[in-house]
Amino acid sequence: MNYLHYKFDLGPGEIIKVALDNGANVRLLDEVNFSKYTRGERHTYRGGLVRQSPARLAPPRPGRWHLVIDLGGYPGSVRASVSTYQGAT
Repeated sequence: MNYLHYKFDLGPGEIIKVALDNGANVRLLDEVNFSKYTRGERHTYRGGLVRQSPARLAPPRPGRWHLVIDLGGYPGSVRASVSTYQGAT
């Protein structure tokens, strides 16, 4: 499995901004669901297919989060720029 991976410890109101050079799947996962993702098991996440950049994702609660960017098994490549900012609380 080929993917880009970023880890974040996010506080209340923090938002992740993702800029992509191509369309890709963007998933925001907690620890349990990231582990399931890496094992190829069913998992839940925020996000989905992003065709228009930038995408913004807000976690449902503070804590440790994993941002995964992949092409869903299709050939090609994607480059990403990822940052966080404080949104409205």
